[in-house]
Amino acid sequence: MSSLFDDPVETTEAAAVDPGAPLAVRMRPRALAEVVGQQHLLGERAPLRRLVESDEPMSLVLYGPPGTGKTTLAHVISLATKRQFVQLSALDSGVKEVRAVITAAKRELTFAGRRTVLFIDEVHRFSKTQQDSLLSAVEDRIVSLIAATTENPFFSVVSPLLSRSLVLALQPLSDDDIRAVLHRALTSERGLEGAVTLTEEAEGHLVRVAGGDARKALTALESGAGAAKAAGTDVLDLATLETAVAQAAVRYDRQGDQHYDVASALIKSIRGSDVDAALHYLARMIEAGEDPRFIARRLVISASEDIGMADPTALLTAVAAADAVAFIGMPEGRIPLAQATVHLATSPKSNAAYTGINEAVADVRAGLAGPVPPGLRDAHYAGAKKLGHGKTYDYPHAHPDGVVPQQYPPDALVGRDYYRPTTRGAEGPIAARLARLREIIRRTR
Repeated sequence: MSSLFDDPVETTEAAAVDPGAPLAVRMRPRALAEVVGQQHLLGERAPLRRLVESDEPMSLVLYGPPGTGKTTLAHVISLATKRQFVQLSALDSGVKEVRAVITAAKRELTFAGRRTVLFIDEVHRFSKTQQDSLLSAVEDRIVSLIAATTENPFFSVVSPLLSRSLVLALQPLSDDDIRAVLHRALTSERGLEGAVTLTEEAEGHLVRVAGGDARKALTALESGAGAAKAAGTDVLDLATLETAVAQAAVRYDRQGDQHYDVASALIKSIRGSDVDAALHYLARMIEAGEDPRFIARRLVISASEDIGMADPTALLTAVAAADAVAFIGMPEGRIPLAQATVHLATSPKSNAAYTGINEAVADVRAGLAGPVPPGLRDAHYAGAKKLGHGKTYDYPHAHPDGVVPQQYPPDALVGRDYYRPTTRGAEGPIAARLARLREIIRRTR
């Protein structure tokens, strides 16, 4: 729709669907009952359903990845509430366009008694001044604002606008949701009307290609259906689909053995310092639609298990990559994941911390514990001194070197070494220092 309306354009249920429009547009739901997914917002007594069914003035910020239904929900809300619908894109609209829409909305409310739904796509691209221009109209309920963004609104939308709006987070569609969207498009009179059928392999590839994005799934399906028609067949198989969407199917089942095999190969390649193999397996997981959070978790574990103190910054990079993926999403999230993978694979390796905690846990489970030495016990509560708690404790900061001979472990574990650093990377100097620390601490006084 246009970025500027002298008279806001109304969307009605009776509006004809252009048969030449993209499949994703033709299949856009017209009622809440047709919306797939987002049940946390649309289920019985969920916030969005209550707002629509009560037909109250509302302003919303819809936050979520591409293809999860932000534009669709805006259209459906307008239809369900019988309001006129105006859409602006933050890419090509400014304060002038916003004010023109608000003026038209005032006129419509004054003379026709009908409110306006103003949908702003990619609102995070609006400047602070542009966002501020909406405040009075939202405050006075001249327009019901529905702002859509793929970025965290608490970073990209001004606080006064957020305080006047309900922020709703949309989730990526599940594989079953994508399959439901595809099946509807294959049979619907607004869709392909049974012109093609999907093989099981082709359907699985479409689901993987979509990555939780309904628009991407429908676009790929439309392209594949066109390729099948051109080939003179009404069966869309995997080979035809691959040629249409130019993305080879990855032989990878996220629920099967391949899921664990490829994840294992990624971690073992990092452990083996083969950065090229590690990037290959990372790419396979990404292209297969693997949950990026799963990948990030594996990298964080590897940073401590396989690298540890040989390069303490590896864990920082892995955690930063996990945070970055959560913040920016996919597909851009592949970049920090790749950076972390390269860092981990090229780092010096040590599993000393990993081995140390495993041995310590094994001893605890075997019953090697015993009382905490009296000097280390808590002495801050009434009566602790009478029990002798803390009486023999020697405060290390009171000594020039900050280290004193003192028993820290229980009697049964005196002299036990759990952490045995390597000489690789940053762990080399630690090994030399640790030997001296143990010599001082364990010295008989």
